[in-house]
Amino acid sequence: MNVSQADAMSEPLTDADFAALSGFRHALRRFLQFSGDAAVAAGLTPQQHQALLAIRASDAQEMLVGALAERLLLRPHSATELVNRMEKLDLVRRVVGQTDRRQVTIRLTAKGDQLLNGLTAAHRAELRRLRPMLTELMGKL
Repeated sequence: MNVSQADAMSEPLTDADFAALSGFRHALRRFLQFSGDAAVAAGLTPQQHQALLAIRASDAQEMLVGALAERLLLRPHSATELVNRMEKLDLVRRVVGQTDRRQVTIRLTAKGDQLLNGLTAAHRAELRRLRPMLTELMGKL
């Protein structure tokens, strides 16, 4: 525990602290429910959506399976299975490294990119809608 955590732990907690944290966690859960529902409506699982987002957000818009596993908090074999399912759906493709053929990166296909663009626009709109409430709750924490 660092000093700022220790200082925060020594401050007495108020009813308002509990209410703010409860409200914030509720808002996060509502957003995650929105996100999951949006993914399913687009024909994806929430985990597939998160994988597409992680790949697209990476520096080179590609990831090694191990890096994807780490990003999604999965075991490597679980990430490999996820990539296999996504590849069958034509959402991603594997690219063998030119200098080291053991290095296989994952990239979005045009279909994966198109689905992700629609989902990301919807998520951005939802976050903009939630911004005032989240800002207020963060100010109370």
